Amino acid sequence: MSWVLIALLGVPLAGAAALLAPFGTDAAARGRLLRVHGLVVSGLTFALSVVLVAAFDHGDAARVQFVTDLAWIPGLDLRFHLGVDGISLPLVVLTTLLTFLCFVYLCRGRADGPGQLLSPRPGGNRPRALVFTLLVLEVGMIGTFLALDLLLFFVFFEVVLIPMYFVIAIWGGRARRAAAIKFILYTLLGSVVLLLGLLLIWSQTGTLDMTALARARGTGMSPAVQTIAFLTVGIGFAVKTPMWPLHTWLPDAHTEAPTVGSVLLAGVLLKMGTYGFVRVAIPILPDGAAATAPWLGAFAVIGIVYGSLACLAQRDLKRMIAYSSVGHMGFVLLGFATLTPAGVNGALFGNIAHGLITALLFFVAGAIKERYGTSDMPALGGGMLTRLPHLASLLTFACVASLGLPGLAGFWGEMLALIGAFEPAAGLSRPLYLVFMALGGLGTVLTAAYFLLMLSRVTHGRGTETVHVPVLTAATAGGLPATGPTGDEGHEGGALAAEPGEKEGPFMTTADGGDASPPATPATPATPATPATPATPATPAASAIPAALVAASRVVPEAVSTARSRMPDVTGYELAAWTPLIALILLFGLWPKALLLLTDPVVRTLVGAP
Repeated sequence: MSWVLIALLGVPLAGAAALLAPFGTDAAARGRLLRVHGLVVSGLTFALSVVLVAAFDHGDAARVQFVTDLAWIPGLDLRFHLGVDGISLPLVVLTTLLTFLCFVYLCRGRADGPGQLLSPRPGGNRPRALVFTLLVLEVGMIGTFLALDLLLFFVFFEVVLIPMYFVIAIWGGRARRAAAIKFILYTLLGSVVLLLGLLLIWSQTGTLDMTALARARGTGMSPAVQTIAFLTVGIGFAVKTPMWPLHTWLPDAHTEAPTVGSVLLAGVLLKMGTYGFVRVAIPILPDGAAATAPWLGAFAVIGIVYGSLACLAQRDLKRMIAYSSVGHMGFVLLGFATLTPAGVNGALFGNIAHGLITALLFFVAGAIKERYGTSDMPALGGGMLTRLPHLASLLTFACVASLGLPGLAGFWGEMLALIGAFEPAAGLSRPLYLVFMALGGLGTVLTAAYFLLMLSRVTHGRGTETVHVPVLTAATAGGLPATGPTGDEGHEGGALAAEPGEKEGPFMTTADGGDASPPATPATPATPATPATPATPATPAASAIPAALVAASRVVPEAVSTARSRMPDVTGYELAAWTPLIALILLFGLWPKALLLLTDPVVRTLVGAP
């Protein structure tokens, strides 16, 4: 069955290569062909991962299975070494599932519907390039979780950077280029430090075989060398996780990325950093892990509290979800820092739970942005449960899952990480870790606070309309633009957003169906009478602007209310993309053993526990 791992890499790679061939059909036919191509290739890859799960020996999850070990560069003793165990298997399935659901989200629905990046448009939104980029991204993500050679792991680890850069830079929002450059600079600099650490391990041990290095548990490296190597590889993984204070690229990248980019970035790419800790840093460098674990725990809890406080200050929905990832990944790092089976199992469980829940959050946030034309929470106006009850209910479910409600997947990872901090590994300061546990508990309270505050602003209360000046001008010039974006997610627009290049200036807020009046100006004090002068004829602009604002103040609120009342609730293709995530969040929340049976045997081997 080792061919399954080759096929998992080969199918998306072949699908991407096929797109390099010229298409001789018209634009509409090309669009249909791209939809089918993306769905079939990603669906086949997901089916292969299901076959992998079915054939996996769940009774021996600690053993590396389906091993492929081929000579790659014989002169340097580099090998194309692949395998899967109880830690990597859930991440492989998560990767293929989210990629497939992204194509379902992109490819279904009306060709001119919102967010349909695969529909050719005047000016071009490069649908073939998007499918190609997502498939190459999938190859890199899967390869990272399958690689058992340190250099091969690094190659796959780096392959994902360029496709994600282009996803943000080409199909992102208005500030996409700055966000993409920030993303690539941070991650490339982290990768340079990571490579130095991997080369240090190679120079000390003479091998890049990850399974042999894990069995040796640091043999051949002094504690000082292990500490230096752990710091270097740890910084590289911490940038990708991201860990405070190396997180600043994440909010911009999430805010500007298209919906599918945010889903894959949060659902899979962040997991590559945490996977590196449990696959490379902790088992290969145990003395270095023990020496730096208190510092790792300190940065983790700072990230938990900082991320929660930053969420309370956010106005943008996507940016708030991005900062929530900083806090949630802090719990994952805290679990690793305990070096106990409970803590590390909690970290791995939180990894998968965060991937499912945050993917659902970004899917729903993207759908909200497509309908309203903005993700600014005050501009959304509240009352979504009245306007879009199903979409608002899904947003509520995802938020409640993310804040760690018992019975949903988000609960178990945080609880196990805190249990691990309560009783850390031998040699670690228990009073210090009790402080970490208390701060982590404070983070859970703050997490509930910012999610509930967001829901009270967006889904509850009386709905209001926020009308920007460009909308007033458009209304008086001959009609109100259609609500929501034009369909190109890379260029936000629509009734409630300013046109590119314009400032989002003064706005009016009215209750649903109410009248809006232009902003009042202070009364001018009376001045003494002056001798009459000949009247100056009013210019057309001087007389037209106030009249336009007055007319728009009467017309626009009703037009916006009518347009918003026609916004579609959850559509069939959205439900198809989101239902598997909802089902898995419920499954792992009610039956955590389904995941812990896979991870626990491997974790006990890695940390040397009986």
